[in-house]
Amino acid sequence: MKVRTIGCVELNSISTGMHVADEMVKAAEVQLVIARPTCPGRYLVIVCGDTGAVRSSVERGKHIGGESSVDWFILPNVHEDVIPAMNGTGICPRINALGCIETYTTASCIIAADAAAKSGEVTLIELRFAAGLGGKAFVTMTGEVSSVQSSVDAGVRVVNESSSGPVMSHIVIPSPAEDFKRQILG
Repeated sequence: MKVRTIGCVELNSISTGMHVADEMVKAAEVQLVIARPTCPGRYLVIVCGDTGAVRSSVERGKHIGGESSVDWFILPNVHEDVIPAMNGTGICPRINALGCIETYTTASCIIAADAAAKSGEVTLIELRFAAGLGGKAFVTMTGEVSSVQSSVDAGVRVVNESSSGPVMSHIVIPSPAEDFKRQILG
């Protein structure tokens, strides 16, 4: 199935997050991609489907989540590398230059990853969500130095211009050490 639109609601309550996940799936014909707790005591719900269905689902989630909603988005035409990078199933045979964007919320990190992937010839390596990260998230990517730089810049810009965020830090490493590359590819 080719995913066209994803939507996310990130909450600061696990029990409310579970309620939101259930209601979001019941609200529209969407597929649940992720529904799980993250640090520090947050809950992340991501759905995919047609744009109208995802919009209805996210609106329902925001309504149920109320003041527990930390961040949210609806992302039409999501880049094909985003979901595999979220699930740790992306394919990256080697690393050239390395780019990283670190954000304060998972939702803003996904927005940054999508913008980065769409703006340059890069491969997303991983989207890591708030597990053992104090609620922060990060995305890593690789490609030629100029592509990685333009992609990182685009991801940072989109997050800073949106209601999500903010970006905590970002970096481009033109030529990572071989030992470091092996650690990243794990």
